[in-house]
Amino acid sequence: MELQLAIIFFLLATLTIAIFGTRLTRAADQLADITGMGEAMFGAIFLGSITSLPGIITSVVAASNNHPELAISNAIGGIAAQTFFLSLADITYTRVNLEHAAASLTNLMQGALLMCLLAILIMGAFGPEISWFGVHPFSIIMVLVYIVGSRMISKAQVTPMWSPRITLQTVQDLPEEQNQKLSLPKVVIKFSMYAILVAGAGYVVGWTGIQIAEQTALSDGFVGTLLTAVATSLPELIVSIAAVRQGALTLAVGNIIGGNSFDILFVSVSDFAYTPGSILHAVTQAQFLTIGSTMLMTGILILGLLHREKHGFGKIGWESLMIIIVYVLSNLFLVLN
Repeated sequence: MELQLAIIFFLLATLTIAIFGTRLTRAADQLADITGMGEAMFGAIFLGSITSLPGIITSVVAASNNHPELAISNAIGGIAAQTFFLSLADITYTRVNLEHAAASLTNLMQGALLMCLLAILIMGAFGPEISWFGVHPFSIIMVLVYIVGSRMISKAQVTPMWSPRITLQTVQDLPEEQNQKLSLPKVVIKFSMYAILVAGAGYVVGWTGIQIAEQTALSDGFVGTLLTAVATSLPELIVSIAAVRQGALTLAVGNIIGGNSFDILFVSVSDFAYTPGSILHAVTQAQFLTIGSTMLMTGILILGLLHREKHGFGKIGWESLMIIIVYVLSNLFLVLN
């Protein structure tokens, strides 16, 4: 594809995400109320996984075409970008710090699960260079830990042993009466239709991003972290900002944190697609920088969810400011390196 044509498709797909991502968020909020799952859990499992489809397709395609650095950079870079996007969503909510208003046990546990998965990835990369049928055992372990962790989070939502302190600024995840009166099949159809459009447009964004990168002679690591990762993460940005504007704050945070926990599995799936050996041992020094900065941003986010500052610098929480600084500096180091 010619560069100009790739740019046109990239912009058209981005516009599609902007339009239907907002409608997808509204349908997700309605389903969370109708099914009784709650915004945090629905955002983490369904909304987060759907908006992650473009990223996982991009990583698998890159790995199967013998571009392991691009596959891993796209996965980890996407998590970093989405955490950064949450800070941008905080800027759009001016009433109070987003992490204060959207306090949730589910979101805290999702953040802790992500930290565990990133730690397993590092252990596997530094461990013995072994593989079963071309797949590292730790890639399988990450999938199992994600499944077990998700079950724990689901049980904790039903019988929580911890709950946030409710303040005047806390926006509780309570079902809206008007949503509960809606027809479940109709809402499911709308949600599915919007999900297909957003996922398809996101895939086009990722695919055209790779085309643009190949024709500009940029490195796989740079392309994965700063181009395809950001491009395929656009659904999360649009959806989260739309959720904040609709008042579904827990859904906005859950979409990012839960989606990040799911996104780490991009590496596991890419390991199956990478035939030369274990993709975990293709991790470069630059990618370890991205993994470290991602863990730092996630840790800052968890501290912010626990500390729950009401107002901070520029009407955003201190954690949002720190996440922005860490993201910008880490990418600056990547470019200079």
